[in-house]
Amino acid sequence: MKLQEAQAEFIKSWGVLGSSWGINKAMAQIHALLLVSTEALTTEEIMEELQISRGNVNMNTRALMDWGIVEKELKIGQRKEFFKAEKDILELARVVMIERRKREIEPMLKVLNKVQAVSSDKSQGTKEFKKVTSELLDFTNKANKLMEKFSRSDKNWFYKLILRL
Repeated sequence: MKLQEAQAEFIKSWGVLGSSWGINKAMAQIHALLLVSTEALTTEEIMEELQISRGNVNMNTRALMDWGIVEKELKIGQRKEFFKAEKDILELARVVMIERRKREIEPMLKVLNKVQAVSSDKSQGTKEFKKVTSELLDFTNKANKLMEKFSRSDKNWFYKLILRL
């Protein structure tokens, strides 16, 4: 398999996986393209490579920058914007985890804490609700603490943890 074929396969597969992760196909493909590119790319280069519209590229590069996994690069003498992806995979995982905590875990913790105040009428339904939501709250708190520790860690901590597991 030649390099261009391998890159195309990777970009296509990353796009499909993106849907499983809750992001759109174009966003995942742009990210994959920037991951495997040796140079920062312009909007036009991304459009040409992926055969997608300027609006799609603009919207998705902004979203990737909001996630903190793509950044804009300015080149002296160039009016065009260039984009590059974070290529350190552990740093990428750390940044994504921070964002997922902020977008998913923290709102869920708020809800689970709030619903713990359900009035206790001693019915079986109330007891079951409190039991299930309490267990979810406990699990989510533990996951949140682990994610927080990982997001503040350095590479050595992560590798030591993996080796222990």
